[in-house]
Amino acid sequence: MSRDGELNAVEELSPGQRALYVTWLVEGEVNNGGFNQFYFNSSGQFSGMAVDGFRLFGANKFADLMQRANTTYESIKDDLQKFNDGTIESFSKSYENNPLSEIDRLFYQIYQEENLSQFRIKYIRSHTEEFVQN
Repeated sequence: MSRDGELNAVEELSPGQRALYVTWLVEGEVNNGGFNQFYFNSSGQFSGMAVDGFRLFGANKFADLMQRANTTYESIKDDLQKFNDGTIESFSKSYENNPLSEIDRLFYQIYQEENLSQFRIKYIRSHTEEFVQN
């Protein structure tokens, strides 16, 4: 699926389904390679939706941190473009002196304090109509 196709498909989901998809993307990318990787990959196109998704689930610390990550990324994205040449060497260098590393650290801290899955489960259980087809 193309990047635009994926975005359009996600926009068509219910609010809960969309929140589940985009917050899971953030969690997976950040746990794998940090926010730098999240924005570098096509997942970054969902950064705004992720703030809303975390809020929908009541995961407000994650939502606030996601907003901070988005603001930080916006301030450095032009500088990061020089690393977008398709090589692993450049991608690796994009982590050097990257302010998103501090946001990664804060994410992992919150992740230890709050169970993100529990926020999702609570929402899904109280909004089953969004997730079950009749």
